[in-house]
Amino acid sequence: MSATSAPSIKIIPSVLPADFARLGDECQALEQAGVDRIQFDVMDGRFVPNITFGPDVIASVRGAVSVPFEAHLMIEEPDHLISRFVEAGCELIIVHEETCTHLHRTLAHIKELGASAAVALNPHTPIDRVAHVLDLLDMALVMTVNPGFGGQKYIHTMEPKVKAMRSLLDTADHWIDLEVDGGISHSTVEGAAAAGANVLISGSWMFRHADGLAAAVTELRTLATGAYQR
Repeated sequence: MSATSAPSIKIIPSVLPADFARLGDECQALEQAGVDRIQFDVMDGRFVPNITFGPDVIASVRGAVSVPFEAHLMIEEPDHLISRFVEAGCELIIVHEETCTHLHRTLAHIKELGASAAVALNPHTPIDRVAHVLDLLDMALVMTVNPGFGGQKYIHTMEPKVKAMRSLLDTADHWIDLEVDGGISHSTVEGAAAAGANVLISGSWMFRHADGLAAAVTELRTLATGAYQR
């Protein structure tokens, strides 16, 4: 077992449902709601069938908040742009295993730039694809939807994969966070946390919460903390 103490539960919003015309204000509202980080879903229209934003947009709102940023790079050939996202103020960079020809080299590059490194796996990708890069990982991400769009339905059959990933990560000699992304709400967060995820991404559900962002963050954190198992 790689860690001697239980990890903290982290609640992280995706800004995909935000009003992009007020992105700085939206980030401030998320920070005030008590989120642990803010995720920027970067899509290129090639790896996924959608286009979102690049490093300049992220840099434009970096000064509005002090909460950390993570960039989820759903893009082909991410190596060419990783430094730009670090320069834009992203403390954690997530690359997809499916887009990295030399995953070890890509993760090492992220670390050399001073950022934390993470790998995302699409629903069909087996967890053993990251077994030999654990020494470079700060976090692994198991996708619980197919990437490319917000508001998708949570794939419950990914929970055994999350559990298996937690077991794999625990063979490392340091703690590695486990994130899930896709369809996280009050009705799905407990299943993900019980399977071993301590980092939960929420987008559409959080922004639509009837009682506001702070209530959404508190509800997810409470449910996840109660369900988390190791």
